[in-house]
Amino acid sequence: MEYRILGRTGLRVSAVALGCEGFVGKTPEAVRADFDYAAARGVNFVDIYASDPELRSNIGRALAGRRGDFIVQGHLCSTWEEGQYLRTRDPEKTLAAFEDLLARLETDYVDIGMIHYADQLSDWQAIVDGPILPLAERLKAEGRIRHIGLSSHNPAVAQQAAESGRIDVLMFSINPCYDLQPAGEDVEALWADESYASALHNIDPERERLYETCERLGVGIDVMKVYGGGDLLSEANSPFGRALTPVQCMEYALTRPGVAAVMVGCRTTAEMQAAIDWCGASAAERDYTAAIAGMERFTWQGHCMYCGHCAPCSVGIDIASVNKFYNLCPSDDDIPETVREHYRVLTHHAGECIGCGRCERNCPFDVEIVEGMRRATKRFGY
Repeated sequence: MEYRILGRTGLRVSAVALGCEGFVGKTPEAVRADFDYAAARGVNFVDIYASDPELRSNIGRALAGRRGDFIVQGHLCSTWEEGQYLRTRDPEKTLAAFEDLLARLETDYVDIGMIHYADQLSDWQAIVDGPILPLAERLKAEGRIRHIGLSSHNPAVAQQAAESGRIDVLMFSINPCYDLQPAGEDVEALWADESYASALHNIDPERERLYETCERLGVGIDVMKVYGGGDLLSEANSPFGRALTPVQCMEYALTRPGVAAVMVGCRTTAEMQAAIDWCGASAAERDYTAAIAGMERFTWQGHCMYCGHCAPCSVGIDIASVNKFYNLCPSDDDIPETVREHYRVLTHHAGECIGCGRCERNCPFDVEIVEGMRRATKRFGY
């Protein structure tokens, strides 16, 4: 298993983590067996957004005796009413549902209190100006929440939350299809066929800015919808008309700036293993560019995807990292100290580029890499 630090929380989380939807409808014994399987393979991070009492209790039984071995992300504002899930912004209902979560998990805290599902800017403003964020901050002060997060599918909302300084973790939907889409308040547009009927080119600038902002500010990202609800794994259902493998989807998400972990919803241990296989996969198995390059309607031409195809550099520069650090700087005059330090410790720097063009011949997206190295040299000074 690969472990990463979840932003400024300092939590060391497994890159492959568990969503909870795969446990719905299972017996307590089956849920316990799934957790056994995941734990034996190094998984230590789980998201619990569901409010279903039976599911919560089953997860609590699965965590019994090893609560300290798992980092738990539990959601606020997810309630169970009249036998079904309901999102709420009522503070009394939110607190009651949170108390129920702790009781059923047989714990007195969650590591991350995730404010559930905000896709409208007006909703985020209501969370900030109303009682919900203060409630989360009170629970944090009491030690019942260690860090505060927000889940969203809208980069405009997520950007405001990240920049507010009041959340530590962002749960966000990331995959190569969704990244092509502009910000919007209708989450269903992300998977609607009509959203992919016209040509789309490059990662939406707001999404890219969000990932870079989170990396720069230390807001850790954990990813949902990495398979696009399973559509990306099917040639028939994928908007690209091509199927990606679970490993390729994982690689795409885990190479975005700020991302620490992917929450994978798995119904079977075979599905769980398909995601865990990313950890030991070869570079060729991880390579998602074969599935997304060379299309007519969907292109990423001229855009660094951090895929690493530019390697090997003639002089050993880690080109993908240089491009990433360059993009994390708002301007030549505004270089965050952490970014400057990460750049400094690279074995080779942009200024060593000899302009041979070998990297550009390797790049599947026609990025002007040599010019990029010149810009990076100017920005960092070497």
